Amino acid sequence: MMRVFVTGATGWVGSAVVQELIRAGHQVTGLVRSAEGAVELTAAGARPFIGSLDDIERLQEGASEADAVIHTAFNHDWSRFAENSMMERRAIEAMGTTLEGSSRPFLITSGVALLAPGRIATEEDEASVASEHFPRAPEATVSEMIARGVRAIAIRLAPSVHGLGDHGFVPRLAAIAREKGVSAYVGDGLNRWPAVHRLDAARVYRLALEKMTGGPFHAVGETGVALKDIAEAISHSLGLPLVSLAPDEAAAHFGWFAPFASLDAPANSDLTRALLDWAPEQPGLLADLAQPGYFSTGPAAVPHRTLN
Repeated sequence: MMRVFVTGATGWVGSAVVQELIRAGHQVTGLVRSAEGAVELTAAGARPFIGSLDDIERLQEGASEADAVIHTAFNHDWSRFAENSMMERRAIEAMGTTLEGSSRPFLITSGVALLAPGRIATEEDEASVASEHFPRAPEATVSEMIARGVRAIAIRLAPSVHGLGDHGFVPRLAAIAREKGVSAYVGDGLNRWPAVHRLDAARVYRLALEKMTGGPFHAVGETGVALKDIAEAISHSLGLPLVSLAPDEAAAHFGWFAPFASLDAPANSDLTRALLDWAPEQPGLLADLAQPGYFSTGPAAVPHRTLN
């Protein structure tokens, strides 16, 4: 049993991680920003800890009281992406400094989408560094923490972390389909998104925490699901025509989401499966999308979802 401090504890991924840890017998303290979040976390069986990613003292206090830290929080607002990326970097540095000199594990959330566009990414691929185009680079900070003696590991999430209640990439496509009156894909639609069910992803975090060997780890259940197949599932669910767009039509149709709709970023999780003895147990993405009500709640309130 470990006392685990989890940031983003009521978020889409974080809440699943909290549930997984509690079921395994760990004690969880979760960072939440509001009284409503505290009520939700208490009901889940965890101890709420009021604070935010920009409250460095609170982050260090939460980390100092824990046997391990899992960081899943990020402000998914594209209009403030650079600012939020810097805030995340400072938060990781603050918690890492608190853990420095101890053997306490620190798990940090990253993603697979930008590792190796156009080919199958593996755990051996190095994460991209921060750039003006994409300033978020948590694994660069992980490397700095490791160099300072912190037991830090990155958990790389698939772009689509799915399940009922999803408000990420696929519901964003569905929202655009509703707005435009068609479910669209670009070109032949054979570009691929890796996918994982949120409950399967949560087990990767828990197993990585308990074993703390190897890494980075890939929370990837499916190497790549073709965008045409995803668009077809949306078309069927919403009763909208399925259409192919020319590449030069994508920006007008998808807006800020166009680069993601064209992204080909397959990834596997072979090393993760071997090292953690992990395998997906939940439905795959297309099976999940076929469930009644999957698109009844969409990303209208979360319009600026970013790449994990």
